[in-house]
Amino acid sequence: MKRQPSIPPLADAAATTASDHARALAALRERVKELDCLYAITRLSQRQDLALTDLLDGAVSVVARAWQYPEITRVKVTMGGRVAATPNAGRPRHRQTSPIRVGGEAVGRIEVGYLEDRPPCDEGPFLREERHLLDAVADHLGRILEARHNEDRLRDLSRELIKAQETERQRIARELHDNAAQELSLLRLDLEGLPEHIVACAGEAGREAVASARDVSARLGRVIGSLRDLSYDLLPPALDQLGLAETAFRLCEDFAARHGIATDCFADGMEAVRPEFATSVNLYRVLQEALANIRRHAQASHVTVRLVASHPNIVLHIQDDGVGFDPATRL
Repeated sequence: MKRQPSIPPLADAAATTASDHARALAALRERVKELDCLYAITRLSQRQDLALTDLLDGAVSVVARAWQYPEITRVKVTMGGRVAATPNAGRPRHRQTSPIRVGGEAVGRIEVGYLEDRPPCDEGPFLREERHLLDAVADHLGRILEARHNEDRLRDLSRELIKAQETERQRIARELHDNAAQELSLLRLDLEGLPEHIVACAGEAGREAVASARDVSARLGRVIGSLRDLSYDLLPPALDQLGLAETAFRLCEDFAARHGIATDCFADGMEAVRPEFATSVNLYRVLQEALANIRRHAQASHVTVRLVASHPNIVLHIQDDGVGFDPATRL
């Protein structure tokens, strides 16, 4: 008699299908947690307002939630001389680590551990995918640290460039004031003594020469004034000694005296603020250029300048009663 193949009961097949479905669903949840982890760390890295220590604190919290058993997961990151760890204390029973590298050189490491035993998987109690995630997080943290270092270097170079520019401005200003302007002033004094000499020597015939000499003297006086204005613009009062607020006050006072445009300057909260040299110079130059544009184009009779310290920012507000322009019709 031919034997018929056995057919598993429907209940067993259904149980097998349900078990497979549950395992697939659990695996999918783990993959979603891993993707969320990388996405959250990426968002943290884009927060320019976060200090590196705060970023690492956020990263360890994100990583801990991405592992299979977050309730017993301890994460520790050592990077760039800083240490961040999840608050749950204890010595992990099982751990996996990955080095954090910048330019091929190890600058720290990330460690994930379980405080209790768990069933074995691909790497101790850890999944193979968790190893891939740990290495990806370490690589991402390395790139974040490298980017932060590059930003710091760029800021340092920018500050040095601004200092070099200001130093050169001051050198040119001193040359104009101490040499060119003074030499021209002496030349003008000599020129102003010529009319009497011409009249004495040439009588009536020298009147045209006298008028010409006086015209040259007047033009020379205007050139001297322009040189001194340029020298003043290039060489502001010492920001390090006077501070930004006092320097702004003096600039506004001088602007009003030189151009006949009433200028009020107010400062609020600046006495407790000591901005970096680059910040002070940049704000001073912005104010200087704004006042120059008002004089050239606005046809204004009154200007109001406000410097407000609003932690962590300094707000510079400049307003005038000039003609303005329509932004929609600008070239």
